[in-house]
Amino acid sequence: MKKMILFLVFASTFFVLKAQSPVGIWKSIDDETGEAKSHIQLYEQDGKLMGKVVKFLKKDSDPNRVCSKCSDDRKGQKIMNMVILRDMSLKDNFYQGGKILDPEKGKEYSCKIWLEAGNSNVLVVRGFVGFSVLGRTQKWYRVE
Repeated sequence: MKKMILFLVFASTFFVLKAQSPVGIWKSIDDETGEAKSHIQLYEQDGKLMGKVVKFLKKDSDPNRVCSKCSDDRKGQKIMNMVILRDMSLKDNFYQGGKILDPEKGKEYSCKIWLEAGNSNVLVVRGFVGFSVLGRTQKWYRVE
């Protein structure tokens, strides 16, 4: 009986922690137009949170388009499967310290992300230059 109780406690803790993780597929929403843009897969690599584009949602999106405006190693690469979120670390209940790329504009920003309070299916993504108050915020929605 003790083993069964311990198993249930462990299993429920695992699922609660898993539900609070940003790892998974997220639907990104353009904060300027309100349109759904793409699915972003967030994953862990070498202890850091990373994210790549895995699906375009706009009907007129060219799956072969490249990041012509990028100025780093992603210049000229296809946006599909491109890593746009790099090197995020969990600190003080935020993932921070990494960068996020806007492949439409070719610009990279400092970034903070966190799960919305009380709703682990909404991810708040804040991109900024310099200080966090000088930036834009998007909400991404977990894809079930």
